[in-house]
Amino acid sequence: MATAADRAKGPARTSVWLGGKAARTPRADQPAGLSLEKITAATVRLLDSEGLSKFSMRRLASELGVTAMSVYWYVDTKDDLLELALDAVLGELSIPDLDDSGQWRGQLRQLASGYRAVLVQHPWVSRLIGEFLNIGPHAVAFSAAAQRVMRSTGLPLHGQAGGLSAVYQFVYGFGTVEGHFRDRCERAGMSQDAYFRQAMGTISEQPRLRETFEEAQNVREAGGGDTVEEMRERDFGFALDLLIAGIEAKRAG
Repeated sequence: MATAADRAKGPARTSVWLGGKAARTPRADQPAGLSLEKITAATVRLLDSEGLSKFSMRRLASELGVTAMSVYWYVDTKDDLLELALDAVLGELSIPDLDDSGQWRGQLRQLASGYRAVLVQHPWVSRLIGEFLNIGPHAVAFSAAAQRVMRSTGLPLHGQAGGLSAVYQFVYGFGTVEGHFRDRCERAGMSQDAYFRQAMGTISEQPRLRETFEEAQNVREAGGGDTVEEMRERDFGFALDLLIAGIEAKRAG
């Protein structure tokens, strides 16, 4: 049995997806209807509603109406369960039809937009992606699709990893900030627009910050769009267009 201490000592050798740990079958004396799929789904719901910092096996067991030991029959550690939840939400990503390599621009946009949506809808994902090996079936399918699309761009082999990094590190950063902002607004009981207006009003009252943020506000307003969501959609689309243009330029070079 792998423990949390084992994971800390050898994180690159420990995963719920190794050694058949994710395929454990229930015992006869387990609560009726309890399954790994049900436990994982409840974990995702709790993480979405309460956040990563408040999640515990005791809280999960209470949500399911079972004992913590019943949950531990299916997973060795809380980290194992978090890893399962992470891969479950990556299953929300839509993988494009990859048969036509000439459509790589649209395919790349679809993958990038889907990745962003997962990061926004599940703010806890951004932290966990950096903590686990990401070798679950949905993570592997997404990675394979992204690599295949990047091969279709025509970039030289030595540049394809850099191309993937440029796109997906951008999406990771954009989606993480967007997801955390939306989560902060929801927990404050405010709309994104109301929170943004209040924050900008507070900043504008500070002499040392006023000029910098007035210039930033002018840039935002010049692009059109009245709401925070509209501004984000515009900025994300334009930034992705810039990255695709960069890939095209490097391919031509």
